[in-house]
Amino acid sequence: MQERAVCLIGYQEIPADKCDHVYQELKREVHAALDDGYRTFLAEFKEGVGVLFIQCIEEAREQHTDIFLEVMIPAPKQCSFSREEQELCSLLSKSDGIFIQPDDYQADYPLAVTRYLVGRSHRVIAVHTEPLDRNTAYAMDYALTMERDLKVIAI
Repeated sequence: MQERAVCLIGYQEIPADKCDHVYQELKREVHAALDDGYRTFLAEFKEGVGVLFIQCIEEAREQHTDIFLEVMIPAPKQCSFSREEQELCSLLSKSDGIFIQPDDYQADYPLAVTRYLVGRSHRVIAVHTEPLDRNTAYAMDYALTMERDLKVIAI
């Protein structure tokens, strides 16, 4: 049987005054997933909400050593990290698996990310702002169409 997984989708940039709120909500959702038996977590490796999610997973590992974290990163041709993002790359060493997007994913990058993450998950945590951006709206709709357990965090 395939391992049940949780993925994170949605808004990447978080306003500074909302970071703590988003972090606490992500932490709550991660612990709820752990309580429900989930141990596999998937996330796109991006600055902002993705990094906060990975940090929540790392904290949870102190009590749940059986957590498996897979991060998704852009195709090698597309990898150009800023200095700040290069510092964040140390988080990659904390993941258990890395999915590197094939170059052909780049044509429809946001949709490919959504299809990969939601397609492999049973629970989806969506983080969004108002008004809802079209990529997150698509991801949430796709999760519901695929009959995934959708949890929403509004910024």
